[in-house]
Amino acid sequence: MKQIYKQMINYSLLLFMLANSSCKNTNSENTTVDKHEKKPLTIAKEKWHWGGGKDQNTTAGYAQVVKSGKVIYISGVPTNDLSPKGVSEVYERLNQCLKAFGASSKNVVKETLYTTDIETMKKYNSTRKSFYKGDFPAASWVQVNRLYEPDAKLEIELIAHLEEDEE
Repeated sequence: MKQIYKQMINYSLLLFMLANSSCKNTNSENTTVDKHEKKPLTIAKEKWHWGGGKDQNTTAGYAQVVKSGKVIYISGVPTNDLSPKGVSEVYERLNQCLKAFGASSKNVVKETLYTTDIETMKKYNSTRKSFYKGDFPAASWVQVNRLYEPDAKLEIELIAHLEEDEE
């Protein structure tokens, strides 16, 4: 029995040593590890924000759209108007965001919809569906108590992927 325990301990030590040696970068910084030196991880980002030639809002601390590689991330576009007209206006603004990088609804792969009244949004889903023209993305609908803007009742964010020949 002692022999079995000794083998188990040796095996555990071996696994620990192997696991430890494969963990070359144990600090929490975003760095890549080269055989000879550590280099900071850099992510190329292009940003777009509403009007004024600014690429981000430094007051609130966000950019409306960030493009990294072939992926476009669109921050939530809100409205306080939960009617077909209000929902349609949100999708028109989302379309502006997509166009800033040469994309359209066909490039959208993920939609997250936050609302304070999911039952009303279900009633106006046809307005949402018309934006996608039958090519629907993965989607999550979440009912929340409150959004960032105190009077907002709906906020939609998107993730879109550019095609290979774009960029």
